[in-house]
Amino acid sequence: MKAAAGVITGSGALLSEAAHSFADTITELLLLTALRRSRRPADRLHPFGYGKERYFWSLLAAVSIFASGAMFSFYEGVTTLTSEPKEQSRPLIGYLVLAAAFVLETVSWLQAMRQVRHESAEQNRSIVEYLRLVDDPAPKSVFLEDSAALIGLVLAFAGLFLHHLTGSAVWDGTASILIGLLLALVAYSLGLTNLRLLIGRQADPVVVAGIRQLLAAAPEAEAVVDLQTMLLGTDQILVCARVDFDDALGAADLERTCVRLAAELHEEFPDVAEVFIEPVPRTDPDLRAAVLARYGDLASRYIHPGSGS
Repeated sequence: MKAAAGVITGSGALLSEAAHSFADTITELLLLTALRRSRRPADRLHPFGYGKERYFWSLLAAVSIFASGAMFSFYEGVTTLTSEPKEQSRPLIGYLVLAAAFVLETVSWLQAMRQVRHESAEQNRSIVEYLRLVDDPAPKSVFLEDSAALIGLVLAFAGLFLHHLTGSAVWDGTASILIGLLLALVAYSLGLTNLRLLIGRQADPVVVAGIRQLLAAAPEAEAVVDLQTMLLGTDQILVCARVDFDDALGAADLERTCVRLAAELHEEFPDVAEVFIEPVPRTDPDLRAAVLARYGDLASRYIHPGSGS
């Protein structure tokens, strides 16, 4: 509808919105692929599963938004501003199409907003904080895309209306460029989120603190020397802990303790998928240097001899 209206009216902003819708369609297909492929069970070649594949396909979705949406909008806007002025025709068709698109996008946005609000409330977080820390890029992608779609429709309407009102195509070209900037911003935000997840972002800081507290509270533990977590996928956390245990423990007691702590972590934090606990002395100089290099002075209270945990 947008493409046809853009051709009929000669509006670059409407054509930019058509490219925007095309990019959104490709994005949804990529997100659907991400959801399906990331659910495959672990196998010998991928012992931690395929959870991170969701981040890969979601990253491609962000690239799609930029390549097919933002770049075309920039091109259309610059072309409109630099070429011979085009006479606008039958703008009413453009208004009707934009109004219909706004209604449809609002329905989609309300559904995305409802999901984001529900999940952020479950985590006791604001919407902004939830979107920043979310480990599933799909809700964030849909929410940002729908928000950008509504803003883009308003920009396209403004460009079409001002062109109609003044007879100057500058407004139409400017609207196209603004739509391109909007899409580029969304693509950058989603790309950065998926990049961090692909590299191996740590788990939710609240969960990390809870894991550390559970391990430190064990009667056999003298100190939690080092704790590393990584997201293996949506709702899948890898936990690697180095713990200084009571030296009086025998080998069998130490084994049973590690098994018990792993089970407690699984029970307390359902997202914990894999747990590795390594008994270490907190006085080891190489280990101390490695932890301090990673966390700085913040780590000193956990690994300093006699400090507890």
